[in-house]
Amino acid sequence: MKLKAFIQTLETIAPPELAEEWDNTGLLIEPFKERDILTVLLTIDLTEAVADEAIRQKADFIVAYHPLFFGGIHCLEKSNPQARTAMRLIEAGIGLYSPHTALDAAPGGVNDWLAGLFDGEASVEGSARVVKLNKAVSIPAFGKTVKEKLRLKSIQLAPAGKTVRTIALCAGAGIEALRGIKADCYLTGEMKHHDVLAAVQNGTGIILCGHTQTERGYLPILENTLRDVCAGVAFITARNDTPPLRMV
Repeated sequence: MKLKAFIQTLETIAPPELAEEWDNTGLLIEPFKERDILTVLLTIDLTEAVADEAIRQKADFIVAYHPLFFGGIHCLEKSNPQARTAMRLIEAGIGLYSPHTALDAAPGGVNDWLAGLFDGEASVEGSARVVKLNKAVSIPAFGKTVKEKLRLKSIQLAPAGKTVRTIALCAGAGIEALRGIKADCYLTGEMKHHDVLAAVQNGTGIILCGHTQTERGYLPILENTLRDVCAGVAFITARNDTPPLRMV
C-alpha cells in the first residue's frame, strides 16, 4: 500500500477527531523518501529495543499505540533516548504513526474491547465505557474476574461498598475520562493517590491493573483488523515490547 492509503485505513479504524486534545496522535515520522508499505510493526511502546527490532525486520512502518513524543523535544540529541530512537527510524526510512486515545474511544477500539471482557451491558460515556454487570458481585470477586480476563497475577483494589453492579472503565491512565461518572467501581490502569481517595470517599471502588496491562490485549485485535483491510501488507507484533513495570 501507499503511505497515504495506509494512513487513511488507520484513521478509518481510529478517527483522529476522537483523540483527546492533549494527545499527540497521528503521523509522527513521515518517511523522507516515498516507499510502499509492505511490512508494518505493531507495538504498544516504541523503545529503542523495538526500533532495533523494526530495523532488523526491515519494517517500512511502525504503528505505536503510545506516542513517541509527549513532552516536546526541542532538539535531536543522541543522549536523549526518545530523540535517538527517532533519529534511528529516520535514518532507516521507517515511518511512525500513533493512534492512542483515538483508538481508545473508537467503536470497536481499546475501551470497547475492555468493556467486552465482562458479562453485562456496555454503554458509551464519552471516551470511557460503563458496564452494567448481569449480576452484582463483591469487589474482591470482580477483581478476581479482572485478573482472569487480563491474565494478571495481581491488581490494586480499593473497596468502597458491599457490591459492584456498574463499572466505569478506561484503559491506561483513565481518570480524566472517568471523572464525574457515577459507578460502583472504576477500572483503569493507574490513578494518582488523591484521585483514588476522592473516588472511594464518594462511594466508588477502584481497581487498578497497571497502565499498559489494560491495553496490550487489544494489540492482536488491531493486527487482525489491519490484516483484513490491508491486502499485501505483512504485520508483525513487536517481541521486544514489554510492560516497563511488573508486579513482584
